[in-house]
Amino acid sequence: MEFIDLKSQYLASRELINARIQAVLDHGQYIMGPEVAELEQHLAAWTGARHCITVSSGTEALVISLMALGVKPGDEVITTPFSFIATAEAVLLVGATPVFVDVESATGNIDARLIAERITPRTRAIIPVSLYGQPADMDSINALAERHGLAVIEDAAQSFGASYRGRKSCALSTIGCTSFFPSKPLGCYGDGGALFTDDADLARAMREIRVHGQSRRYVHTRLGVGGRMDTLQCAVVLAKLESFEWELEQRRRAAADYDALLLHQLPALAVRHDRTSAYAQYTVLVDDRERVRAELDAAGIPTAVHYPLPIHQQPAYTHLARGESYPVAEALSRTVLSLPMSPFLSRADAEQVVQALLRACHRTGDESAAAPDSTSTPADSQPGAARNPCAASAIFASSP
Repeated sequence: MEFIDLKSQYLASRELINARIQAVLDHGQYIMGPEVAELEQHLAAWTGARHCITVSSGTEALVISLMALGVKPGDEVITTPFSFIATAEAVLLVGATPVFVDVESATGNIDARLIAERITPRTRAIIPVSLYGQPADMDSINALAERHGLAVIEDAAQSFGASYRGRKSCALSTIGCTSFFPSKPLGCYGDGGALFTDDADLARAMREIRVHGQSRRYVHTRLGVGGRMDTLQCAVVLAKLESFEWELEQRRRAAADYDALLLHQLPALAVRHDRTSAYAQYTVLVDDRERVRAELDAAGIPTAVHYPLPIHQQPAYTHLARGESYPVAEALSRTVLSLPMSPFLSRADAEQVVQALLRACHRTGDESAAAPDSTSTPADSQPGAARNPCAASAIFASSP
């Protein structure tokens, strides 16, 4: 079993992908070829954003967005400690300081209720991360930012294809940033990313920054980077975009299979009723995680941990904590376990995963996990109480 089944995905779209790649090889415009503008037009239309700018990676998207906003040394940017390192890394790369806010235990996303107390006169922006494929509470965050004159950058590296109150991820804030890393819901065959905005001035700035600050060839009007997404990668994403709606439906079907099989036997991170997830990951919560992972690996079932250490506990970033702790993020980092997820995960695959997972969990002590209760609240509105001996239930005490 594959953790992310890119092989099946390629086979399903092989002719279209090969044809797109061959077209680039035939015209030979490997940098800023016609597929770049074509992809930007399609992505803007797909999200509803007025402007899309493709870039070389999701990390570069974050850096360019901060540069375009003029974030500089001495500024602060509020974000989450429970994310891939790139979120905070980008802030540090422009010389600013990440300021962390703890997360919701039910979703892993930044807790919008806690942001206001972290705003200072030095705050310039807020970066919520749409973790595991689900946007944060963007309306609350945007409203708070507007009151304080702040920009909001959605780190949507994992959530292209998701929605929040009927609006598409990447078009929910001042700037949206996504990644086309191969494992993402919409991925290329290398590195790639994109920026989205409705602001024409920001769009122009970001387009210039990605090509070394050029307004036109060899005229450099601002500091920039070498941040272009190459034509071959754009061609791959264009090919995959053809079946992306179907793939999203299949990811949600696979997640629904997991929900049904796991109901009340093991908690999974919830998807709020007012939004959808792109299911970059399907993540459960377990105690004794390394032993459970080892047993699953022995059964031929791959897993992953996103993420084993929150950012403020990473060796190069401990100085950012300033002696503070973020208990929900820390608890999640000890218990999250991501299961195989792809559009090609069958119901039989999900059953195999869940059976092996529950067998591993039952070995921790009490052998009598309660059976699912069909009258209980479904997992997509609020995780139920964990009844499995290996389920990590304590962190749900603070769920909103």
